[in-house]
Amino acid sequence: MQNITTRFHWMLFVIPLFSGCGTLSQMSSPAGTQELLTHQSLDGDVDSVVRRYMRQKKVSGMSVAVIHNYGEPQFYSWGVTDAAHRYPVRPDTLFALGSLSKGVTAEVVAYLVNEGQLSWDDKLATLLPSGTPLSADAQNITLLELVTHTSGLPRQNMDFRMLKKFIGYLGSGENFYGELDSDNVLHYLADWRAPQSKTPEYSNLGYALIGYILKYKTGKDIQALASHFIFRPLKMVNSSFIPQELKGFPQRALGHAGDQPKFIPRGQLTPDWHFTNNMVAAASLYSNAEDLIAYARYHVSKTDDSVLDVVFSEVSHAYFQRSDGSQDLAWVTDFIGREKITYQVGYIGGYSSFIGFDKEKGNAVVVLQNAFNWSNYIGMTLLIDMAKNDRPISGNRFEKN
Repeated sequence: MQNITTRFHWMLFVIPLFSGCGTLSQMSSPAGTQELLTHQSLDGDVDSVVRRYMRQKKVSGMSVAVIHNYGEPQFYSWGVTDAAHRYPVRPDTLFALGSLSKGVTAEVVAYLVNEGQLSWDDKLATLLPSGTPLSADAQNITLLELVTHTSGLPRQNMDFRMLKKFIGYLGSGENFYGELDSDNVLHYLADWRAPQSKTPEYSNLGYALIGYILKYKTGKDIQALASHFIFRPLKMVNSSFIPQELKGFPQRALGHAGDQPKFIPRGQLTPDWHFTNNMVAAASLYSNAEDLIAYARYHVSKTDDSVLDVVFSEVSHAYFQRSDGSQDLAWVTDFIGREKITYQVGYIGGYSSFIGFDKEKGNAVVVLQNAFNWSNYIGMTLLIDMAKNDRPISGNRFEKN
């Protein structure tokens, strides 16, 4: 009995470390980074920072896109998709985005709220089918709390089935979120008790519930909703929650082990993670630097869609204020010196991603890599660098190795 208890306590400690939570990211630049930010052009800074990172982390391929002072997007690419195919990484190379999916999903929900189909005050008691077993605390979770990670729900279900899958993941890299993808996610709510204080806590479970709610309330899945409200209006033709349908999928960047999984050598290929149900809305999105920087642009400037403009403006609204920033609609805002940076990070399988913007300065950055590394400071470093230094930029740097 003591051994089982010890294993359970160990599970409670380690599983959050592998949940794809943005708060676990290294967002500050390591020592020596500032010495790389001294070039006469921003291109030199980008190249130096990324090359050192790839060398230190043994990353196969990376793609970066930058908008500076509301200017045209500039693209930089390094390396290859994987050692076997060796397709050069380009701005149109597809990457798995993991939790960047949540930003799009949150904006779809915001669109539905603005249309009157949903309300931020809607509670699980009415958002889920009648008869769903819900504790009194679960019944009162609101849609806004789910979208802003302030519901009090944990990152994922905590049970021995999860522990077993997670231990397997450490040596195989296989997906361990099967329970959240299934409708069994609802069973967790029957005896759930809310914490004393609801503060931001990243929750894959909460976004799996949003995936379920969207299908139940609209009759459409997240791909259909995102295509209608976001992808088609913004001409994001290389973005999809069903990546196999994308033209560039066969030439995608393949995921590699980095900081995780622990028992797979760094640089070794890891399996793709596939979702088919509720977790699609939380983690299935694939896209490329071209689409994502266009998407980021419309978070700092206007679109041709008045409702989308309202939705994107709500992204950086502080729904939960912190002393050093705020929790927004899936996004996070940090105050760094005089700068206000809004961003998301994503981790899944063998990939890490970043998207962020400085609305006041008209700057935006996308960073995609085909390795799972908690170090996700490059995007933040470049946004701060651009805010402090107004220098020429040419972009369009392509490297094959």
